[in-house]
Amino acid sequence: MTTNRLKNKWILVTGATSGIGKASAELFAEAGANLVITGRREGRLLKLKKSLNERFSSEVHTRSFDVRDREECRKCVESLENPVDVLLNNAGLASGLDTIDQADFEDWDKMIDTNIKGLLSMTRFVSEKMRERNEGHIINIGSIAGYEAYPGGSVYCGTKHAVKAITQGAKMDLTGTNIRVSAVSPGMVDTEFSEVRFHGDKEEAEKVYENLKPLTAEDVAEIVLFVANRPAHVNILDTIIFPVHQSSATLVHRSEE
Repeated sequence: MTTNRLKNKWILVTGATSGIGKASAELFAEAGANLVITGRREGRLLKLKKSLNERFSSEVHTRSFDVRDREECRKCVESLENPVDVLLNNAGLASGLDTIDQADFEDWDKMIDTNIKGLLSMTRFVSEKMRERNEGHIINIGSIAGYEAYPGGSVYCGTKHAVKAITQGAKMDLTGTNIRVSAVSPGMVDTEFSEVRFHGDKEEAEKVYENLKPLTAEDVAEIVLFVANRPAHVNILDTIIFPVHQSSATLVHRSEE
């Protein structure tokens, strides 16, 4: 039987309003951890808090802000009464699938400012306090796009390559402390990801997952929970998770049905 090491721990989840962040928050709460859930959509955060409070005994706090705003990131971390045991850097997005010569600059800024700079800001403010306590765990949501590029994804893939490098570099920077640093890097996951990438075009988003069974947010959240629940001396640096019919960023088998 697996030991539950997360009970009464404090978990800070960015981008908890949907997808992997929301699913992870639910599993952490089920494991008895307390939560600080953050995101841009306050209504969704409050709805999730209500749901978690009704189902579990965990303490849940919300903070509504955009991780692209570094000052708001700082305010969030400084406002917390309890130390963060696990930071789950989940907030991220893909925006657009245009070629490098035709892409929208606003799409680029959204991805770079959220996926890289937002993650860095949260990591900076939380890791400083973790170092003071000489304990904690930073888990970044990466992607197979951090290992391979694909057409139309140059900037998104660039941001996820950065997450991979930041994860590795942060682990090196924190060598000699008891702070763990990890990444969880999925392939195709059926969340709002593609809908956001195609700027709300649900028809285009649905085509991404046609004739195959992608991962669910819960599938990835289970890996996040596993990574977080290892013994204190165990650091899983990264994991790559595919649905069974995906073998690379671009090699996917689709049934004829």
